[in-house]
Amino acid sequence: SIKPSKGMDAMRADMGGAACMTSATLAAAALSLPINIVSLIVLCENMPSGRATKPGDVVTAMDGTTIQVDNTDAEGRLILADALCYSDTFKPRHVIDAATLTGAMAVALGGECSGTYSTCEDLWNALENGGRVSGDRLWRMPLFAEYGDLLKSPTADVNNISSTPYGGSITAAKFLERFVKCDSWAHLDIAGVMDNTESSSYLPKGMSGRPTRTLVEALRNLAR
Repeated sequence: SIKPSKGMDAMRADMGGAACMTSATLAAAALSLPINIVSLIVLCENMPSGRATKPGDVVTAMDGTTIQVDNTDAEGRLILADALCYSDTFKPRHVIDAATLTGAMAVALGGECSGTYSTCEDLWNALENGGRVSGDRLWRMPLFAEYGDLLKSPTADVNNISSTPYGGSITAAKFLERFVKCDSWAHLDIAGVMDNTESSSYLPKGMSGRPTRTLVEALRNLAR
């Protein structure tokens, strides 16, 4: 599951979700928004070594869920799973995660908006309205149960990759949903907006930091 060499340099931005969350939290603090925020910044290095995870290995998440790792390049969702489990210890009212999770999202939506999955209408409305204000838009994606069925494993509770090559961003979101206890959750797959496109000419070339401004506006909405 090693990435092809083409475009490998762009993986320096694979920490885009952590950067956005850090920046949004700092902005909310600077704006003195009346809202309590706990930011969990989960980081790991994904490199080959003698101790590296191999396809077919089974790992155990924080909540005891066993995961068959059939794609070692789908590592981000493994650490996000533990972060989502850990977030529940704070008894949150809302949970929002953001990650440059799947190339499938870039294929689906390009660089015009971030794909967003949500289990709560109020949270989705806060995020969508935030995107309207910032101009950095979101597009809601489905969480149909049938997509979760594609993650079945013969040796573990769940597989970290779908049994089909289609709908990859949705099945990744369904994987994450298994580890969420909070009724109000949103997942932003920001792979498509990781770097700037011609349509975002007001931003310099390179990595974008999107959708930080939308997250800040969403937090402003939630604080009201």
